[in-house]
Amino acid sequence: MAGTFEIVSAGQGTFRFRLTADDGTVVAVSPSFPNIKAVTAGITAVRENAATGFIVDRRTSLTST
Repeated sequence: MAGTFEIVSAGQGTFRFRLTADDGTVVAVSPSFPNIKAVTAGITAVRENAATGFIVDRRTSLTST
């Protein structure tokens, strides 16, 4: 089953979304958005881009001496 996007209040009239896995684990939390229209646009953007996103490893490489 797919994850779930949950829209939650972020205080002062703003909103966030959380992406949760089937077991309830929070996978991602968005920044705050000023209104419902903006938060739903953010969810749409994540849904459209997640499947085609690249994995970028930004760890610094440590060499053994």
